Amino acid sequence: MSARVLVVDDIPANVKLLEARLSAEYFDVATAYSGAEALALAERAECDIVLLDVMMPDMDGFEVCRRLKSNPATHHIPVVMVTALDQPSDRVRGLEAGADDFLTKPVTDVALISRVRQLSRLKMVTDELRMRALTTKEIGMQSPEREAVAETGRNGRILIVDDRKSSYERIAQTLAAEHTIDIETNPAEAMFHAAEGNYDLMIVSLGLENFDGLRLCSQVRSLERTRGLPILAVAEPDNNQRLVRGLEIGVNDYLIRPIDKNEMLARVRTQIKKKRYTERLRDNVHASIEMAISDGLTGLFNRRYMETHLGALVEQAAARGKPITVLILDIDFFKAINDGHGHDAGDDVLREFALRIRKSIRNIDLACRYGGEEFVVVMPETDMAVATMVAERLRRKVASEPFAIQQGAKQLSVTLSIGIAALAGPEDTAATILKRADTALYRAKRDGRNRVVADAA
Repeated sequence: MSARVLVVDDIPANVKLLEARLSAEYFDVATAYSGAEALALAERAECDIVLLDVMMPDMDGFEVCRRLKSNPATHHIPVVMVTALDQPSDRVRGLEAGADDFLTKPVTDVALISRVRQLSRLKMVTDELRMRALTTKEIGMQSPEREAVAETGRNGRILIVDDRKSSYERIAQTLAAEHTIDIETNPAEAMFHAAEGNYDLMIVSLGLENFDGLRLCSQVRSLERTRGLPILAVAEPDNNQRLVRGLEIGVNDYLIRPIDKNEMLARVRTQIKKKRYTERLRDNVHASIEMAISDGLTGLFNRRYMETHLGALVEQAAARGKPITVLILDIDFFKAINDGHGHDAGDDVLREFALRIRKSIRNIDLACRYGGEEFVVVMPETDMAVATMVAERLRRKVASEPFAIQQGAKQLSVTLSIGIAALAGPEDTAATILKRADTALYRAKRDGRNRVVADAA
């Protein structure tokens, strides 16, 4: 894995030292000697992580970090502040500005490389989601970037895994002012608790009495339901090696005892903000996928999805020797509804018609809007006789129950014509089945509409 690290320091010797250390580990390194230069490079998306010196003239590191994190174009870039300041108040100030972590000078190689690697991995995951979510703007969905900048990281659900009462009580008391807290004193039960609890953060003591806290962290990362749950480890001052190992297996952040309350609050907020941003990205991706395969008016699958999926279903049915049947449904005289009552009334009819289709078929059946007032229903493992019964039941339901339009002010009588075709043999294809169903539909409309016609093949 390679990532581009931006090193920001006004002292050239410091820049060269960090550049040499990172290059030796095969990171690509960019450099900046002022806050303004760093902001410009980050704005142009020329880095994956920022190592930022605090003490700089003109614009110090706290201000640079604050600007990076308040800009929707750069807020997702991890920032590690490199500083000689080692007081908790300094760390809190940086965390409140949006810093992801701190490295205290002199920086050890182990601490530097492990932290850069861990944050780079997280950045790669976020970048993948951001790239997939870019299309959401083009299809009219709101970008999550603005919400992420405004996110406070408060009102989260937190699970504390700690078997020392004096420890977890102090942590819980501090966090309860901003979050909902659950405590699990039995590490063996923590995985089940985490998987079921819909938590925003898990705090794990690495000093558990009869259980390896790092093993628990590893288990959290390996389980699908908890893979995205941020982990904040709590360690003793002499546990550096275990912390480095924890970062390698997926721990997101850590606190060293004795815990500074303000630093803990700030680090917890940071992790919750990141989780919520990632969830918004994933939601946007899922929504955009849903929009790409769905018809916006009826909520059924669209024609593109149907044509792709139908081919796979037909091939599968032919290979297994199973039946599959296709129905093409057309609302009779739909143009007259639009012309006589307006397109809004036509839309009301289409939405209600789609709802009735859903209620008449099984979960394994595929319902699609084929175009205009035409719909397709694909019925796997269903022969012509059963499909004809379903089609006839739907036709009667449509004809016998008027459709409400104009917010219920009026009702319209609507009828339906249906053509049906089934898989005829191993050489049959999706295209030929659709064509035969369309021919059957044509016969239904030619013979007077409001009827079901099955292909004779």
